[in-house]
Amino acid sequence: MSILDKINQLKKERNAVILAHYYVRDEVQEIADYVGDSFYLSKIATQIQAETIVFCGVSFMGESAKILNPEKTVIMPDMEADCPMAHMADIDKINAAREKYEDLAVVCYINSTALLKTYSDVCVTSSNALKIVKALPNQHIYFIPDENLGRYVASKVPDKHFIFNDGYCHVHKSITAKNIQIVKDIHPKAEILVHPECTMDVIAMADYVGSTSGIIHYVTESRAKEFIVCTEMGVRYELQLKKPKKLFLDAGQCYCSGMKLVTLEKVAEALEQMKNVVELEEEVRIQARKPLKRMLELG
Repeated sequence: MSILDKINQLKKERNAVILAHYYVRDEVQEIADYVGDSFYLSKIATQIQAETIVFCGVSFMGESAKILNPEKTVIMPDMEADCPMAHMADIDKINAAREKYEDLAVVCYINSTALLKTYSDVCVTSSNALKIVKALPNQHIYFIPDENLGRYVASKVPDKHFIFNDGYCHVHKSITAKNIQIVKDIHPKAEILVHPECTMDVIAMADYVGSTSGIIHYVTESRAKEFIVCTEMGVRYELQLKKPKKLFLDAGQCYCSGMKLVTLEKVAEALEQMKNVVELEEEVRIQARKPLKRMLELG
């Protein structure tokens, strides 16, 4: 029996559905029932009927699925698959900001731990952050944990006061304006597509700025034939699937080691043994659910 046949058989036996982020390996995206960015997968997790969710991504994604679906079993193919940025916020600093600003809204990027979500007022993704921040009545915004996404949103909402957190995605931070220009010099007609987790000097070079799903949509609508894609390289699978005749160029080694820990073998093993089950303390789950639910309502 092939690994694909085994996974399909186990899915039926476990009444399971496989969710995969755009940044995991190509072959994992290929066998997934749903592939998307954080916002899409958050919504899908609340709509599926299966008893078991196999989340092919990093730990905060599995936590979010469990927070929103406590009655379901959520398993991770690899419990070591993590996002360093998800931990990059200080609870003491959040509390200090709340004391200083009476109308403060703690806006928490979904790329964060369940614990950080419990200290937040609303979660956002790169797809909906701008929309949600604009909708908030609060004048003061403490944006955690990603400084770069926070600064991008702030540049679009100049009437609000932002407090930025010292956090970042190591993949997007590694993309530099210098490297983009090198590729652009060789491919002058290429459009530059940038994820808002990149630094502001990179964002300034962009023909388009948006989430992973936004970048994919832009490519499908654009008449351009060449693109410099400034996000994690895993998105190439979906881009080439949708537009195989277009040329997609990297601006460096945009590689998330956490996402790439997920393999077909680990998916099969997790399903077979029903291991790597996501568990959360009920009090944490209840508190973390509030900003996630508010995101789904506003986003």
